[in-house]
Amino acid sequence: MSPKVMIVEDEEALSLLLRYNLEAEGYQVEVIARGDEAESRLQETLPDLLLLDWMLPGLSGIELCRRLRAKPKTVKLPVIMLTARGEESERIRGLSTGADDYVVKPFSVPELMARVRAILRRASPDLVATILKAGDLELNRETHRVKRANREVTLGPTEYRLLEFLMQNPGRVYSREQLLDGVWGHDVYVDERTVDVHVGRLRKTINRGRAKDPIRTVRGSGYSFDDQFSVE
Repeated sequence: MSPKVMIVEDEEALSLLLRYNLEAEGYQVEVIARGDEAESRLQETLPDLLLLDWMLPGLSGIELCRRLRAKPKTVKLPVIMLTARGEESERIRGLSTGADDYVVKPFSVPELMARVRAILRRASPDLVATILKAGDLELNRETHRVKRANREVTLGPTEYRLLEFLMQNPGRVYSREQLLDGVWGHDVYVDERTVDVHVGRLRKTINRGRAKDPIRTVRGSGYSFDDQFSVE
């Protein structure tokens, strides 16, 4: 699945510009205009990277960053701070609060996109890797092709996104709700039972004959990609 970026910015024109450019590069984007609303949303779901404005209504960006770094769940969440404050002392303050990078407005959009890619490569290399491999299973993000034991596997678009999402974090257990949010998107209403249907279709397609099933069902919790699948 494409990396998810949350933009927390109250300047509508800027947030639209950022959203357009990020989506053009294939990212999933969510935009929030208030710091307090962003804090609540981050308790429900975590993006792969946060673009955070310094000055926000409800809760300042720098205070939100400080709170995120104080919680185990978000202590490693990549954060790029966006601000009009360009003084050295302010940059030091922003970085010491826990921001991974600091970009001063007005900024070059191509430069910001390069910084986003660089931070994602460091923090979550699987999110930007072209090819995901595990055991005899290979998924190519550029061609959207999947192979098992060097044989082409034809997947529907939803099954492809589901496999890609699970392969990004082997061993991590995702609830049906988390899979709906990550694969279908939080703006789309789909019944949780739909997840079971698509997992079943995915298994049927990739598990031919006696092939080992890489998808593990965790009763009462959800599904995960078997983190031992790559072990021969």
